[in-house]
Amino acid sequence: MTDAQLQITPRLARVLMSEEAIYGLILVSGMIVVSGSVIGTSVNAFLTVAVTVVVFYIAHVYAGTLGRLAATDGRSGMRRSLRAAARQSAGMLVASAGPLVVLLLGVTEVIDDTLAIWTALVMCAVILGILGWLAVAKWTHHWYTRLLSATITAGFGGAIILLKAIIHH
Repeated sequence: MTDAQLQITPRLARVLMSEEAIYGLILVSGMIVVSGSVIGTSVNAFLTVAVTVVVFYIAHVYAGTLGRLAATDGRSGMRRSLRAAARQSAGMLVASAGPLVVLLLGVTEVIDDTLAIWTALVMCAVILGILGWLAVAKWTHHWYTRLLSATITAGFGGAIILLKAIIHH
């Protein structure tokens, strides 16, 4: 499966296949587990995840801006550095949207809190696997290399799910 087959635009592919997107999903998974160990409601998970992702995004943009300015001795300019850092870090926000929507379904009582939390965690792992597959598909046609990448990337989410199962049972 390629970007073209999924009808992903090059810009969206660049955002989703970034270290920030993968890191963002792992962050979301971890925050769901942590928020669930305190209160265990989808409201708490949603607020914890949303605030944490926004704070981490702002921190990434800030650090990226400073890094670009330092690397160019200030020649890149504040606005240009800020825009570049914001674009680079966008994957963190975009990748967290799906799990946040699922948690919002729990908040609005469309689905049960527990189902929302577990579904959001599983969604993170599945998206991680898809991103791992697609990222490697950019440079190889070998299905086994893609599968290995998908398995490793999804494994990060799986490890967090296992942690939740151990903590809460």
